[in-house]
Amino acid sequence: MTTVSSSPSTPAELASLALRVREHILRLSTDGGCFTGASLSCADLFVFLYTRFLRIRPDGLQDPERDYLLLSKGHDVPALYATLVELGWMPPERLQNHLKTNDLIYWHPNRHIPGVEFHSGSLGHLPAVGLGIALDIRLRGGPNRVVVVTGDGELDEGSVWEALLVASAYQLDNLIIVVDRNHFQANVRTEELIPLEPLVPKFEAFGCAVERIDGHDFAQMEAAFSRVPFQAGKPSVIVADTVRGKGVPSIEARADRWFCNFTHEEVEALVRELRGEAQAHLTSETLTVR
Repeated sequence: MTTVSSSPSTPAELASLALRVREHILRLSTDGGCFTGASLSCADLFVFLYTRFLRIRPDGLQDPERDYLLLSKGHDVPALYATLVELGWMPPERLQNHLKTNDLIYWHPNRHIPGVEFHSGSLGHLPAVGLGIALDIRLRGGPNRVVVVTGDGELDEGSVWEALLVASAYQLDNLIIVVDRNHFQANVRTEELIPLEPLVPKFEAFGCAVERIDGHDFAQMEAAFSRVPFQAGKPSVIVADTVRGKGVPSIEARADRWFCNFTHEEVEALVRELRGEAQAHLTSETLTVR
């Protein structure tokens, strides 16, 4: 069976990798821009999934026992691109082709890019695709797991809940839904538009086993994902509370930092802010340990 890809394992190593992923995201936020805030919110989740959970490698995509990750909130693809680059799935210079006509690096995932399992962007579609893959695996008797990353605003789509009803009916405990709960839907807070809470009992009512975690805490991720499936015969749902724009205080939790198209000078300033915040956090942790 394919083993978990790449090697970072300590919280410090994972944080360092996530920092580099966030820097890539910021550098994609110019010359046409990208969905910066939402991509920054799920960077830690992608880093953890690809290094600590998913049994998948770039040279093992044809392995019949490997895992699958589907990015249903396709506008967060900068975080996926950046993670794949940092783990050696594609060369970093390819990111310079973002939004250019000579490549397929653009605002939403395209299956022609290694590591992208399915086209997405129209929200609410991939939970159903994920359950289809999970059902096929179950019928074949395979050990594979299917992770579908959704947004929280995406949960307004009825197709998400329909997919969960079917997954529950077929007892697909090899299906894992991860909700990037950054509390924003486009340029408004979710609870001010169509309130989602209480999310945990809603998922439970649709036949899922649910855990809620801090989506920026690698220890909590490790504890939760190590218990998947949470209950035999039930799809697992992990509601990961995150912060839009995480890592860059000047754009954190801002409704107007959904899609961003910064100047090159602004990007460099944001990268400096990102690095400064990371260093300050590291210094604070070091002082606490002492």
